Formats: sequence, C-alpha cells, structure tokens
Amino acid sequence: MKTMQDDIQSVLYTEEQLKECVQKIADKINKDYEGKEIYAIGILKGAMIFYADLVRAINVPVAFDFMAASSYGKGASSSGEVKILKDLDFSIEGKHVIVIEDIVDSGLTLSYLLRVLQSRHPASIKLCALLNKPERREVDVKVDYVGYDVPNEFLVGYGLDYASKYRNLPYIGILKPEVYTK
Repeated sequence: MKTMQDDIQSVLYTEEQLKECVQKIADKINKDYEGKEIYAIGILKGAMIFYADLVRAINVPVAFDFMAASSYGKGASSSGEVKILKDLDFSIEGKHVIVIEDIVDSGLTLSYLLRVLQSRHPASIKLCALLNKPERREVDVKVDYVGYDVPNEFLVGYGLDYASKYRNLPYIGILKPEVYTK
C-alpha cells in the first residue's frame, strides 16, 4: 500500500531541525518583546503546526487569533487572487501584532494581508515565517523573523500541503514532481 512518504523526493528539514529552528525564532521574539504583550495571528491552515509550536516557546504574554486567506487553489502555483476566508475575532488597534505564516512564496497573500492589518492601526506589525522562498517573490514583503530560506521546490509537511494532503508529516520534504504535475 502506498504511503505519503512514497511521494517525498527527499527530507529538507527533519523534525529535530524544525524544533531547534522554532526555538531560535522564539528566543528572538522573546528578546524583542520583553515587557510587552504580543497579539499572534496565525494564518490558517498551513501555519497551524508552526504557530502552535512557536507560541508555546514564547515566554511573553500572547493573545491568539487566526485568519485564513488563500491565493492558491488546488494547483501548484498561486492564482494571484487573494481571498480572506476567516477574519480576526478581535480588534488589533494599539496592539503589537506578529503575523505567523508557514511560507512566504510569491508574497501576494502576505502583502495583501499586511496592508489590511496595517489599516486597523496596530501599535506594530511584524511578519514571522518558518520558510522564505525569495526566488519566487513577485511582491516585496519584509519577513522580520524567518526560519529558513528555501529552494524553489514544492515543499510539504509540518503544515504545508498539496491538495490538502501531507500537512501531518512531522518534517518538511520535497514533493516528487510527478505527484503535482499529473
């Protein structure tokens, strides 16, 4: 019987490497926000695993909220159209906001979301992404906290998906091209 692992070309980051990376990012955030409260916005669904691990490693007060936005359909590339599928539950006015995302690829979705959030008058807003794919950037987006700059490969696992599959893999792997080019 075929498993998800059979679709993985190679493992890019192991579970242990991801844990170490998350702790390093949390350490930076803890230092930068010492004495402040953070309003952490997780971008669903991809960032949920990274978000959960990261906020548990942050030792300053953290309020949780989530947004869901998409510029991807079931294909392997961005559609270019951004839709907010779930908005925030609370106001961010006057708050120190950190937007937590799994990967910054084209930058289209994040650029749009950051403009929307900035219009809501937070005290500050920063972007945290586990993965940054600068080679694919179409829109300039500043990533304040980044785990890894990654190659232009189709990545899955640790929250990243292809057609709603592979999110539950405990590592980040490169998906075999034949899987997403069928």
